[in-house]
Amino acid sequence: MKAFSMKSSVFLLAILVLTYTLHIEAQQCHPSGRIRGKNPPPDQCNQENDSDCCKKGKYYRTYKCSSSVSSSTKATLTLNSFQKGGDGGAPSECDSQYHSDDTPVVALSTGWYSNGNRCLNYINILGNGKSVKAMVVDECDSTMGCDSDHDYQPPCSNNIVDASKAVWKALGVPESDWGEIDIYWSDA
Repeated sequence: MKAFSMKSSVFLLAILVLTYTLHIEAQQCHPSGRIRGKNPPPDQCNQENDSDCCKKGKYYRTYKCSSSVSSSTKATLTLNSFQKGGDGGAPSECDSQYHSDDTPVVALSTGWYSNGNRCLNYINILGNGKSVKAMVVDECDSTMGCDSDHDYQPPCSNNIVDASKAVWKALGVPESDWGEIDIYWSDA
């Protein structure tokens, strides 16, 4: 009876620790609000790289935060063109410049962008069994969207590393698979 009681206690403790860990992880970043989409004016939403356009009446979650950054932060890599006329829209926030698709640059979700504190700094990206270093040049706005300033695209999720074609090439992802993959990143 004593052995059963000890095993039960250890099992219960393990369940409690796991539940507590999942609870803490789930509390890291909650939506801060939502915005209601509206249809973009004709030819005002650039759908290069399969970018989404806002839809009238649809609600989109907004975030002011992202998960904590570690030596291996899980994220979703998306594709963006930072060139003039690309789906990134305006010049990059960090330097008011456009950047070639052949340059490894990224935009980070609002929480990770950290009010520009990562501007022009490098991050390491690990995905598809390879790694690449890329410079942070922009914010992937998680707080706003569906307006002319955001090319009538929805707000970014809170876990996005929005990358140029050069990053995708360096990771060796076949072009037919470009769009969205799970990656890990850290400050360089």
